[in-house]
Amino acid sequence: MMYPLVKELAVDGIPVAVSCRVLKLSRQPYYRWLRDAVTEADLTWAYRANALFDAHRDDPEFGYRFLADEAEAAGQVMAARTAWRICSDNTWWSRFGKKPRRLKSVRSGPAVHEDLVQREFTAQRPNRLWLTDITEHPTAWIPAIVATLVITRLPVKHSGARQGCPSRAISGVGR
Repeated sequence: MMYPLVKELAVDGIPVAVSCRVLKLSRQPYYRWLRDAVTEADLTWAYRANALFDAHRDDPEFGYRFLADEAEAAGQVMAARTAWRICSDNTWWSRFGKKPRRLKSVRSGPAVHEDLVQREFTAQRPNRLWLTDITEHPTAWIPAIVATLVITRLPVKHSGARQGCPSRAISGVGR
């Protein structure tokens, strides 16, 4: 808000009309603000926040509902939503309410399997390097084998049979 600046400039001797014109402010709202620098709503909000903070300092385990009850006992009546808003704006959370945040610097554990291709995914000639993944096919009872030839980067077809023996699915790898 620019009104405190206009007030400071007026104390230094610069006319209010000039300050408001330069800052592109109207004079009438400035004088209204000067008369009531702190509104009744701001004052009520501050008293409620003070009561909630005192309750939170006494019992950090309490959530906003219990803090609102404590503030009501101290004489500051408010709705639960108002208490939540004030607590949320000031990050006054219950000690037990929030899960601790994971640190982004935490690294994953060691590799599960040995790196057999040493992260080298290029092949010098055909049929030298195959990458496979054994997964469950969503519609069949057998695991589907998906293989990719690195040179052509084309998936090798496998049997699309919904029912059948594993040999039918594996027979597609040889095609």
